[in-house]
Amino acid sequence: MMMDQSCPGKVEPILEILDGKWMLILLFELFNGNKRFGELRRKLHPISPKTLTDRLRLLEEKGIVTRTIYPGVPLHVEYDLTESGRGLQPIFEAMWTWTQSYGAYLRNETNEGEEAGKVM
Repeated sequence: MMMDQSCPGKVEPILEILDGKWMLILLFELFNGNKRFGELRRKLHPISPKTLTDRLRLLEEKGIVTRTIYPGVPLHVEYDLTESGRGLQPIFEAMWTWTQSYGAYLRNETNEGEEAGKVM
């Protein structure tokens, strides 16, 4: 399949979302259902609360995540994927499939490089 020459410009919006540190793992967590802020913090340890808040706000602005506030004491907030956010799942499935096919080679390259470094 030939790629459209304007492809990089056309996929820029998705790259903006997936490019940031923690974004992939954050989205992966949300694929498994809605999560409270504290749950996400524990799962993404050692992410800082500020970074997690910033990432969640960006995802909310982009229409990928919804934020629901439940009043009460203590107040709690839950995050869930929108339809658009769930639409990202095939990208993650494709990355998983690729990793199953080619990831061992990359891991071996990394391990051999590390072992070579130890010998020196």
